[in-house]
Amino acid sequence: MINKIYDSLASAVADVHDGATIMIGGFGNAGMPSALIDALIEQGARELTIVNNNAGNGETGLAALLKAGRVRKIICSFPRQTDSQVFDGLYRSGKIELELVPQGNLAERIRAAGAGIGGFFTPTGFGTLLAEGKETRVIDGKSYVLESPIHADFALIKALKGDRWGNLVYRKTARNFGPIMATAAKCAIVQVDEVVELGDLDPEAVVTPGIFVQRVVAVPSAARA
Repeated sequence: MINKIYDSLASAVADVHDGATIMIGGFGNAGMPSALIDALIEQGARELTIVNNNAGNGETGLAALLKAGRVRKIICSFPRQTDSQVFDGLYRSGKIELELVPQGNLAERIRAAGAGIGGFFTPTGFGTLLAEGKETRVIDGKSYVLESPIHADFALIKALKGDRWGNLVYRKTARNFGPIMATAAKCAIVQVDEVVELGDLDPEAVVTPGIFVQRVVAVPSAARA
């Protein structure tokens, strides 16, 4: 019987190894799997490469992971905002490496990994520092730069509901990067508000099919309050 439900956050992240590349869903705090991040901090893995849209807000969630000194490198599109003081301090002191990627390129590089695409040409970033060292090409009179896919060992994402097969639905825009990150990682670990019975999810509403998900753990909203 296929059953991807884990009974605890700790067991869901227990095998995350030092040096792993981890995609973390969320657009700011929207859709961020904060409970899984807290479990990862407790688990203790170090020297991590994190792929996320930004570099953390305040001192919770992703920012807490950075503050704990567990992250070697972050790949993101929006590292600085008014409450990104944790990242700012680490970066200015040379304690964290940054790979800056325009948001559209970031999404497409993740999607390309999940789709098995070896790379793609995009005009975004051509002629800038972001294109240094990369192959360029003129296609139909327009200049492009070659971008590579981003693969990950693990993806930590948040969904609204899931079943024991790993089928997922999300809450509105909280889905953001979750669906493509699930396809691009060797192991997608998902925190959901609710685990439902097989058949309770309308197949037409399922955004991430269970084939892309390896682990599901329930974190009811009340437990996070």
